[in-house]
Amino acid sequence: MFHQLTIQNVAKETPDSVAITFDVPTDLNGAFDWKPGQYLTLRTEINGEDLRRSYSIASLPGKALTVGVKQVEDGKFSTFAQGLKAGDTLQVMPPEGRFTPRGEARLVLIAAGSGITPMVSIAADELAKGHEVTLVYGNRATGSIMFREALDALKDRYTDRFTLIHILSREPQDVDLLNGRISGEKVAALGKAGAIDLTGADGVYLCGPGDMIDDVTATLEGAGVARDKIHFERFYEDGDAPRAPKSAAAAAAAEKGVTVEVILDGTRRIFEFGAQDETIVDAAARQGLELPYSCKGGMCCTCRCKVEEGSAEMAINYSLEPWELEAGFTLGCQARPTSEKLVLDFDAA
Repeated sequence: MFHQLTIQNVAKETPDSVAITFDVPTDLNGAFDWKPGQYLTLRTEINGEDLRRSYSIASLPGKALTVGVKQVEDGKFSTFAQGLKAGDTLQVMPPEGRFTPRGEARLVLIAAGSGITPMVSIAADELAKGHEVTLVYGNRATGSIMFREALDALKDRYTDRFTLIHILSREPQDVDLLNGRISGEKVAALGKAGAIDLTGADGVYLCGPGDMIDDVTATLEGAGVARDKIHFERFYEDGDAPRAPKSAAAAAAAEKGVTVEVILDGTRRIFEFGAQDETIVDAAARQGLELPYSCKGGMCCTCRCKVEEGSAEMAINYSLEPWELEAGFTLGCQARPTSEKLVLDFDAA
C-alpha cells in the first residue's frame, strides 16, 4: 500500500505551513497518477509510534506531486512535517479520494485555512478547461494565506473566469462583508450582494472545519441548492468527534465473537472480532493484519469497504454519501459487526 518517496522540495507557505513536493520514480508514475481534489496518506514513525495523516494534493496541472501541511496545536505529524527537508523520505500511499469535480462548468469553492489545499488543484484544473470558478477563502490574516502566490497567478491569468474572495477574521478589510469568519450567514450575505452565484453554480465544494461545513451546507440547502450539487471534504474535527455508543446488537455480537473475512488486493483473510475490539481496523491490527486506514475519524474514506455478508454499524461517518450507505459501503475504522459473521470487500469500487 505504501511506497517510499523522496522529498524533492519543501517550501514555506506561511509561518506555520509548508508545501512538500515529492519525487515520484518513473516506475510509480501510474500508481501516483492523481485527480484534482484527491489526497495522499503519509506515514512515519515518531518516538516509536506509527503515525498516518491524510493531506490533499495541491499541485497545479502538469507540476510535481505536492501536498500542503499546516501545523496544528499538539499535532504530532504536522509539527514533524515542518522540519522536513529535501532528500528526506516518507512512506506515501497512492492518491485516493472522491472530492473531485464532475465536469461542472460553473463551480463555487469555499475553503477555510488549510482547506485550501485541494481547492488550488481543482481551481487550476477547472480554469484550464475553460470553466468558471469562484473561490471564497477564509483565513485569520493575509500572512496566513496558504498558496497565495499560486492563487494570485490564477487570478491574473483568468481575469474573466476566476473570482477570488478573501475573508479575514483578524485583519480588517475595507469592505465589511469581507471581515469575519466563513459561516452560513456569511455565504448567504455574499450571495445576496451578488459576489457569488449559489443557485447558478453547477457544483459547490466545501473544505475546512466540520462546523463550517455543516453550517454552510444547511444554508445552501435552505437557499435551494440541490443536495447532489454540494460536496465536501473533512480531514479533522475540532476536539473529539461524538461517537455513537455500541448498539445492543453490536455489543452482543462482540461478546459472543465474530468471524470477520476481508478481501484485500484480491486475497481473502480471516480474523476474529471480540469484546476487546472497538472497530474492524483495530481487531485486524491486534491479530497482525494491516488494513487500509488513515484518519481513524470517519473523514477520509481510506478504509472504505463493502459489506458482502452480514451486517455492521458505524460509530461515526463524515465521508460516505447516502448512495454509498444504500449500496452497503462502510468504514473499516468505524465499523462494528452486528452479526455472527461479517465479510468486507476492500477492493469494491
